[in-house]
Amino acid sequence: MSVSLKPLSEQVIVITGASSGIGLATARLAAEAGARVVLVSRNEAALAQIERELDGGGQVMHVVADVGEREAIERVAQQTIERFGGFDTWINNAGASVWGRLDQVPDEDHYRVMQTNFWGTHYGSTVALAHLRQRGGAILNVGSVESETALPFHASYSASKHAVKALTDVLRVEVQQAGLPVSVSLIRPSGTDTLFLDHSKNYLDSAPSLPPPVYAPEVVARAILHAAEHPQRDVYIGNANLMTRATQLFPHLMDWARRTVLYQSLQSGRPDDNREGSLHNTNVGAGGSGRASGQYPGLVLSRSLYTKAAQHPVATTAAVVLGAMTVLSLLARKRS
Repeated sequence: MSVSLKPLSEQVIVITGASSGIGLATARLAAEAGARVVLVSRNEAALAQIERELDGGGQVMHVVADVGEREAIERVAQQTIERFGGFDTWINNAGASVWGRLDQVPDEDHYRVMQTNFWGTHYGSTVALAHLRQRGGAILNVGSVESETALPFHASYSASKHAVKALTDVLRVEVQQAGLPVSVSLIRPSGTDTLFLDHSKNYLDSAPSLPPPVYAPEVVARAILHAAEHPQRDVYIGNANLMTRATQLFPHLMDWARRTVLYQSLQSGRPDDNREGSLHNTNVGAGGSGRASGQYPGLVLSRSLYTKAAQHPVATTAAVVLGAMTVLSLLARKRS
């Protein structure tokens, strides 16, 4: 069965992890496009503030929920159905992180990361599918460049994103085999300037840092919302596809790069004023919530040419052909 997705202006979109970062950027752009939006996170104060900011006549609602609990996700779905009559796109974006050597990080921290990232995506995907199997729509799971390229000091996060990739691949095949009108996509951002580092728990000697290139959260948000309208299998942001292919084709070279270049670049040398982050609570100190962008000290890119080309292949091909024809025409004039 072919999958036909509605325009954003006709959709109800559920977004987990919507109190900051990619989730918040996606919620803002979705609301601007006329979608009805359901904001989900653990942070009641931030969600209430964002709802007031975005609401245009009852088009936005929020539900406080821990995605690592199935009952909480079922409650999100039920309240959405009661308010809006259903939903069309479910975005599993909520994430948690801890930085430190594998043997340095306590089991309870590793467990919490997996509970949020993997089980949160599992619960969200299965609860969403139960509703969408008849209605049709999209399930968008936010993975990472780390779905393939594991980073030092990030064992449980990388493991969780590998697991999210596997879950998404299996779900897609099963949905397609059953002929359900549901699109299943894996979103793979590379480094993104959000509050991700502020929210992470940290056991390193200094604050962690993202390796460049780093992209604005709106770059990821635009790619997510494009996939909410146009079915896609994988959505790579920035250099995520390059890193994925390099890891698959040159594993030993990538091991060398990770134990030398990345091992050092992930440690900023700057003090970390909030080592606990929000892994086990919603208190993220000075980092706060309710902001899409973080405080990355380097260059933040506002667009990804690769992502735009991959998501708009016809327009990109036309532009390339037109450009080539223009160049050839100018060369012909010079020769004549």
